[in-house]
Amino acid sequence: MFFYGTLMTGFDRRRRAGIDHNLRYLGRSCIQAALFDLGIYPAAVPDPEGRVWGELYAMANPQEVLAALDGIEGYRPDEPDASLYIRREAPVALEGGASDTAWVYFYNAPLGRAERIHSGDYLAHLKIK
Repeated sequence: MFFYGTLMTGFDRRRRAGIDHNLRYLGRSCIQAALFDLGIYPAAVPDPEGRVWGELYAMANPQEVLAALDGIEGYRPDEPDASLYIRREAPVALEGGASDTAWVYFYNAPLGRAERIHSGDYLAHLKIK
């Protein structure tokens, strides 16, 4: 699982969702996407020219974790077009050169006037915001 926003370390959302015990941190990593600031959370959209930084996790109980995350992210597997975020597998590059594939939630609604986070790093963006 790849997290790039408020599900990363330093936020309380994973603990409140009761899934932390099913996640094992693998390292800082990035995906090919563009990152936007929606105000209270970020949005990543696939972009072969962009890079979004986040955290990669292994899941001990994928069905339980994904069900909880689908609810948090507004993803409805039976109605993807009506979902706020879409869950897709994407290539992930870890710092140090290793690569893997992970589930990522990509934004699935109009971005409006959302500011692009050019660094691709939501935590760094919050520090200067």
